[in-house]
Amino acid sequence: MPLPKYHQIYLVLREQLDEGRFAEGVPGELALMAQFGVARVTVRRALERLSTEGLISRNPGRRTRPVPPVSAAEPRENEGSQRANLHGLLENLVTMGLRTSVKVVDVAMVSASTQVAEALQIQLGDAVQKAVRVRSTREGPLSHITTYVPAEVARRFGRRELAKKPILVLLEEAGVKVGRAHQTISARLADNVLAEHLEVSVGSALLAVRRLVYDDADRPVQWLHGFYRPDRYTYEMQLSRVGSIDAKVWVSKDVSAQFN
Repeated sequence: MPLPKYHQIYLVLREQLDEGRFAEGVPGELALMAQFGVARVTVRRALERLSTEGLISRNPGRRTRPVPPVSAAEPRENEGSQRANLHGLLENLVTMGLRTSVKVVDVAMVSASTQVAEALQIQLGDAVQKAVRVRSTREGPLSHITTYVPAEVARRFGRRELAKKPILVLLEEAGVKVGRAHQTISARLADNVLAEHLEVSVGSALLAVRRLVYDDADRPVQWLHGFYRPDRYTYEMQLSRVGSIDAKVWVSKDVSAQFN
């Protein structure tokens, strides 16, 4: 049974709030009605749920604003395991970049938002390069990728280079020695922007990837938000058991990405 329309809108807005998309305020009811093609009562139900969960603040006569989340320290994984897996991960990412075509949607120097500044360990408002690209295979659009790179690194490449090479290759060519990466994979519903670029319906399920790449001095050099069509992309891991007989755990041995 499909999710009710108000719940789909709630999920999309919640994910956008998590990404810090509404620093200037949440769009009004009329704007959301036009964006999702629904009635006011549907939009209000979605906003009411966000308000009930403490994610937005609604006051009569004032613009709806997000409630700042409580920040938590990012857990560090086992350093040896991370570095062992990084080579395979980055190798597959570069391979994918070389075997797909890319459309550069936008490239600009922007001021770092709170979330971007925290991720890249820079000051709020510092200049970063924001690049938006869509990768495609022969079957059509595969992924929608947004990357943030500190200005001192990103000044060495722009739209032309981003249209020709994977950004990890560009980082290496810019003198960055990649050391490790922290990645999370989750699910996301397509909003109207992602739906248009990936040629899916609004509310379609996507794979959502967040990846923070560090150099060999453990300084963040790239923050990536990626959204992939699950019918065209598969993320695969090989696992091995290690440890004593009474405390064996699964650890990743190899990583690969497959796409149609």
